[in-house]
Amino acid sequence: MAFECFRRDFIFMRNRNTAFNKEKEEKRTERDDLIIGRNSVREALNAERPAECLMIRRGDKKGPLSPIVAKCLEKKIPVKEVDEKKLDFMCGHSNHQGVILIAAAKEYSTLEDIFSNAREKGEEPFIIICDGLEDPHNLGAVIRSAEAAGAHGVVIPARRSAGLGYTVGKSSAGALEYMPVARVTNINAAIEEIKKKNVWVYAADMDGRPYYETDMSGGAAVIVGSEGNGVSRLVKEKADVIVSIPMKGHINSLNASVAAGILMFEISKTRSLGKLKK
Repeated sequence: MAFECFRRDFIFMRNRNTAFNKEKEEKRTERDDLIIGRNSVREALNAERPAECLMIRRGDKKGPLSPIVAKCLEKKIPVKEVDEKKLDFMCGHSNHQGVILIAAAKEYSTLEDIFSNAREKGEEPFIIICDGLEDPHNLGAVIRSAEAAGAHGVVIPARRSAGLGYTVGKSSAGALEYMPVARVTNINAAIEEIKKKNVWVYAADMDGRPYYETDMSGGAAVIVGSEGNGVSRLVKEKADVIVSIPMKGHINSLNASVAAGILMFEISKTRSLGKLKK
């Protein structure tokens, strides 16, 4: 009798786990930003579909996938070599043929698009620069705050950064539809181009001067660093001013998107006060 009860419970738990895993599998394949298989990826690229990155099976870069890789490099779409198990997991074990294209939630803009956005509004440029922000939830939150604070655009690097994938679009809570995001090959070169437009560049770092003691009126660009390492040394050297957010508690740092939001709304406040004075 005891054995029969144990057997019945075992079968129940096994069936429940099977159903749960199947549900997880179905949810994983619901993502509509994954383009799977050689022909599908090739046609998406030919149709100029905006893409975050190409993921190929490790070791296949110079094999049959080489024309697809070349097309992505031509379009400046990052190419990542990954283990086959990761591709299997991402597409729910569908026949991916060693290649998955992650479509962008929105087409990328250019720096000129961001400056045009500022000109159309009759405002000094207000730009957010993300230096190696790899968490898509954080990037989505930065885009959301940028839109709410009145920024004209966000700049991200092509390498070592989250792109405009499914999670970023969802985390932005709709703000991505209104916020131009430029993906640049070289973040330092982009900063130089921004500075030529008479825009002052402020890097967020704990060793800088308190942000509330800094005049951030006029054209402004704020650099936010990665979650673990902050703003990189070379990028920090390109900044005109280093600003900090003084900490009063036991924790000496903030989440990257929270820190970015504080600085963005400080600039937004400065701009609003400037308009009132006029």
